[in-house]
Amino acid sequence: MKKKKCVAMLLAGGQGSRLKALTTTVAKPAVSFGGKYRIIDFPLSNCTNSGIDTVGVLTQYQPLVLNEYIGTGESWDLDRKNGGAHVLAPYQAKRGARWYEGTANAIYQNIQFLNKYDSEHVLILSGDHIYKMDYSKMLAQHVETDADITIAVIDVPIEEAPRFGIMSYDKSKKIFDFAEKPKEPKSNHASMGVYLFKKDVLVRMLTEDDEDPNSEKDFGKNIIPKMLERNMRVFAYQFEGYWKDVGTLKSLWEANMDLLGLKPTFALDGDAWKIYSGNNAYPPALFMKEGSANNSIVTEGDIIAGEVVNSVIGEGVTIEEGAVVENSIVFSGTVIGAGSKISYAIIDENVTIGKNCVLGDAKSSPDRIALVGRDTVLPDGTEIESGSVTEAD
Repeated sequence: MKKKKCVAMLLAGGQGSRLKALTTTVAKPAVSFGGKYRIIDFPLSNCTNSGIDTVGVLTQYQPLVLNEYIGTGESWDLDRKNGGAHVLAPYQAKRGARWYEGTANAIYQNIQFLNKYDSEHVLILSGDHIYKMDYSKMLAQHVETDADITIAVIDVPIEEAPRFGIMSYDKSKKIFDFAEKPKEPKSNHASMGVYLFKKDVLVRMLTEDDEDPNSEKDFGKNIIPKMLERNMRVFAYQFEGYWKDVGTLKSLWEANMDLLGLKPTFALDGDAWKIYSGNNAYPPALFMKEGSANNSIVTEGDIIAGEVVNSVIGEGVTIEEGAVVENSIVFSGTVIGAGSKISYAIIDENVTIGKNCVLGDAKSSPDRIALVGRDTVLPDGTEIESGSVTEAD
């Protein structure tokens, strides 16, 4: 087995309960985004574009859709004989079966995978963020500073800082203070949940942490603070691009809306940093005589006979005549019946909305998104209030 310079471990087992019905039957990284992508496409594509060809994807909660989606990793050029994408689920060992108890424990349970590829460095990623990042630049700084761990950092508005792990560092980027979700943050330098370790340091810290009965088995709460206590070489890598944690309905809606406009905040296309997708191929979208789309993303396989305004429409969606979709996100395979009005809503996959239904309110806001879970069937004339959640029986 050829020795690897860097292997990535992608944490994709989270339940994502704040996304409500969207994660009832799928893991958060498998949630749709931007018309034809899923959230996990972004870290996987970042790995491919950064020259990292070995990725362990750690699954746990509702893994079926995610496992099928990743498959052999071919969609991201990660179907390799020596490396590639590997789905890593919790398994039964000699000491019995153990669910992943935290982010650190999830990696600890897969040390055998790291040893198999004998990498010098290990990149730890979260499967629920939208961003484009060249990990090779972070690795170059990591090696140059001889860091034990390098943490990717993005500056956030100070009022949002209590939501993140916040750190302070000197001119050389050496971190001297770290606090997980502090009530009174000392800076606005937020952890992106992207960690780059020397492999031997990582294995040593995880083994020690696993033996500590008082540990929560978490990188932010346990591993990083302990490394700082020991004055180990903990460095920050400053990231300047777009990054969004899409862990809530509001943030998921906002990230999709950031794709729209003549100068979108975040562009999926138009540069060399391609985002790859494992979704099926569809024929081009078809606009009927009455159909229109304004400041919207309409994706392959769509049939548009209604009006789409300021919205993101997934693959294979049908919007019938007289229907209006505005300020909304519609996932793949959904049918919206004639005359229906959809405003400030997120409609999951394979939903059937009858004729003359009303979902949400044009006067609503991103704080009150109407949500319809996958495979739901809404009879003709159904009315759903802003901020409500509707799921299939």
